[in-house]
Amino acid sequence: MLLGLENSKGELLRKQKKHVENLLEKLRVVQNSENSRPSQLSGGMRQKSSSYSHISLEPDLLLLDEPFSALDYQTRLSVGDDIGTIIRQEGKTAILVTHDIAEAVSMADRVIIFSNRPALSKKIINIKFLWKNARLWQSRNAPEFKTYFNE
Repeated sequence: MLLGLENSKGELLRKQKKHVENLLEKLRVVQNSENSRPSQLSGGMRQKSSSYSHISLEPDLLLLDEPFSALDYQTRLSVGDDIGTIIRQEGKTAILVTHDIAEAVSMADRVIIFSNRPALSKKIINIKFLWKNARLWQSRNAPEFKTYFNE
């Protein structure tokens, strides 16, 4: 996870290292994988590591362009849940580009539906679940999920 976080002198800033350690501690990261090379990790762990590395840079805005598309369904839910949790806990703003309606509804505060080319905003749907801070899979079981999904 620390790969690529060094400054121009090749030094890892203490603040970034501490932030990454806190993320690893908060989340369900497989023990002993923090020192692994990317080629030694599964696809899901590579995606998690990449996402956590981006978040550890503490950007004001995260752009997630189809971040889970290469993952199997179960891993997709797990990684999406972790990323959503981090974004909420850290108070980050993220733009998630996806073609998966269920993913958009369960992760978003607001869904913007675009037209075909040229892409124009057709509709904005504000998402509010009664279950505050529900996990991704819990949101999909919420009574209002189906209404948002169908809309």
